[in-house]
Amino acid sequence: MSHVPLGLLQQFVRVARIGNLSRAAAQANLTVSALSHQIRQLEDRLERRLFERGPRGVALTVEGCALLDAIGDHFDGIDRALAALRTRRHDAITLSASPGIMSSWLVPRLPRMVAAHPELELNLQSSSTLVNFEREPVDIGLRYGRGQWEGVHAERMFGEWIAPVAAPELVARMDGADPRDLSNWPLLGEPPPSTRWNDWFDRHGGTRPKRYVAQFDSLDALRHAALEGLGVALGRMVTSKSLIDAGRLQVLGDDYMPVEEAYWLVYPPRSLEHRGVQALREWLLAEADDYCRQLPQLRRDAMSAG
Repeated sequence: MSHVPLGLLQQFVRVARIGNLSRAAAQANLTVSALSHQIRQLEDRLERRLFERGPRGVALTVEGCALLDAIGDHFDGIDRALAALRTRRHDAITLSASPGIMSSWLVPRLPRMVAAHPELELNLQSSSTLVNFEREPVDIGLRYGRGQWEGVHAERMFGEWIAPVAAPELVARMDGADPRDLSNWPLLGEPPPSTRWNDWFDRHGGTRPKRYVAQFDSLDALRHAALEGLGVALGRMVTSKSLIDAGRLQVLGDDYMPVEEAYWLVYPPRSLEHRGVQALREWLLAEADDYCRQLPQLRRDAMSAG
């Protein structure tokens, strides 16, 4: 068997994964005829039939499946290596963060970032899913957790604390009920496996309710339910501050509870060589330090707003 050109194998992987010659040809910027010719050329060189052609597309033969299993991951590795080696602009940065910390903490500070680094072009991605730095073109991120992520540099920015929060409409409906005793208030259950309400009652005493007025599987839905006055939520003070300041939520009682999770700045090893990312990193950590110095007053403000 003569040497097989890498380009033929690349087109084979493309067609095998798409399963349709027309779509594969469009992705490769080829005509269907040209791509079909390349696949037949590969089959001739290997002296093996790799695809069964049908009216709805193409399907791998047993030998085609074996070839894809053998070389598919290698082409993925080549793509990742080439992506890492491509020339990258040092003034363009992609940052990923969850919607809560993005809107409540980062966005209000962006005017200062633009003033400090007008040369940087920042692309923001808001997502609750952890970014995969190996597969996605993201340079740096903000994460909430305990800092235990493999394959990234993680630097702690600041901690979080929680307190019961409710819409003013709910507080009015409760008609003077003691906000320090939540036993008779409608409570909103957090997404499992959270046990924060149990921790809250362990710390503050009182009788746990037999059931929540509603149980949620996402923090976004939980926050909206609290804003609509359905019940009391355990609000994260960092991400709830803007809602409290706007009068849309009130803190109940006069205490807060620190949690083990914190907000972290994370980035892959490749970002160590990116001048723009390092400039943004230094700015974010300086903002976090300034925020931490303000925390005692922010906590007092949050409690007085209730």
